[in-house]
Amino acid sequence: MTPHLPYDAVLFDLDGVLTSTTALHAACWKQTFDQVLDEPFDIARDYLAHVDGKPRYDGVRDLLRSRGIDPAPELVREIGDRKQALVEQALAAGDVEAFPGSIRWVRQLRASGLRTAVVSSSRNAAAVLRAAGIDALFDLTIDGRDVERLGLRGKPAPDGFLTAAARLAVAPRRAIVVEDALAGVAAGRSGGFGLVIGVARGVTAQELRSAGAHMVVDDLGELAS
Repeated sequence: MTPHLPYDAVLFDLDGVLTSTTALHAACWKQTFDQVLDEPFDIARDYLAHVDGKPRYDGVRDLLRSRGIDPAPELVREIGDRKQALVEQALAAGDVEAFPGSIRWVRQLRASGLRTAVVSSSRNAAAVLRAAGIDALFDLTIDGRDVERLGLRGKPAPDGFLTAAARLAVAPRRAIVVEDALAGVAAGRSGGFGLVIGVARGVTAQELRSAGAHMVVDDLGELAS
C-alpha cells in the first residue's frame, strides 16, 4: 500500500520503527535505573509504560514518580545524562541496524513523490540515522535537541510532528504518522494527522488502536508493494 493522494508526506518515529535501537535504549535504561532503584527496572513493564517514546528527562520523571520517588531536577538530570552516555557508547560500537521492511517502504514512498521525515524524542536521532546508513532517505529530522531548543512539548503532545509538517509545508491532514509507541500514536492522533499507522513491535495491536492508530502492522514491509 503506497499512499498517493490525499497524502504528501510521511513522518516516522525512529526507535522501533526505522531502526532496531529499542532494545539498545531499554538495556541502557535498565543499567542506569538499576543503580538507583531498590526494585530493578523491568524492561517488559517499565520501559513501555514510562519511558518509551518520551523525551529522556520526561521518562526519568515518570519512572521515578511510579516508584514513589521525588523527581528532583538534579536527580532527573543525573539519571538522564548517565543513560545518554551509555547510549553514545553503544552507538560508537555500531550497535544499530535498520529494519529492511521499513527501509523498503521508505524508498518506495520517495519514489512515488512523497516527502519523508523523522520525528524522534531522542537526542541521538541524527547519529542513529548515520550509523544505520539511512540519513539520506529523509528530508528533515526533528529530534530531542529540537524539542528542547524550540520549547516543544514531548510526546504524547503533537508538537514535534506538527513542527515537521510545517517545515515541509504540508498540512497535518495530508501527512501520515508512523509510530510504535503509545505516546507517539496519541501524538499523531491529537495532531489531526490524516493517517496514524501503529507498528506492533513492543505493544499489542489493540493497545495501539486504543491509543489512536487508524491501522496497525507488524512490519512496515507489509505496506510495500
